[in-house]
Amino acid sequence: MQSMPVLRLLLLILLLCPETAPATDEVLAVIAEPGHAKGLKKEELSLIYKRKKLFWSDGSRVQPVNLPASNPLRRIFSQSVLGASPEDLEKYWNDIYFHGISPPFVLSSEQAVTHFVLETPGAIGYLPFCSVPAHVEIVLVINASGHILEDTASIVCK
Repeated sequence: MQSMPVLRLLLLILLLCPETAPATDEVLAVIAEPGHAKGLKKEELSLIYKRKKLFWSDGSRVQPVNLPASNPLRRIFSQSVLGASPEDLEKYWNDIYFHGISPPFVLSSEQAVTHFVLETPGAIGYLPFCSVPAHVEIVLVINASGHILEDTASIVCK
């Protein structure tokens, strides 16, 4: 039974290895068309993505965009901002659809989200904080726990 200490050591190494840690330390950057989302709060963002807030304060239509439900970033966003997984939100969308309200657009990639937000009036989306291009306006930064981060200088991008 000398293999038991070796198995314990391997298990300990796997638990301590950063590559095996879950991606719960992901930091999300909410991006929007410049000028529309100044002072955006997390509660307002939730209303936007649940399609309960359809217009910006200037009267223009809000155009939220999601990544696919299978995307890990979408799962983090849904759980930290909307309080439910993408699968749990399916019933909500089925119910609200019958009232004439469609869910946010779904785009296939982070690049598509960036392009959509830059080119679409009233658009809002989310990306990994460390992947946001320099010319894109970040309006809110949220960690995977759902906390708003005011000080982004301490975020380390790899």
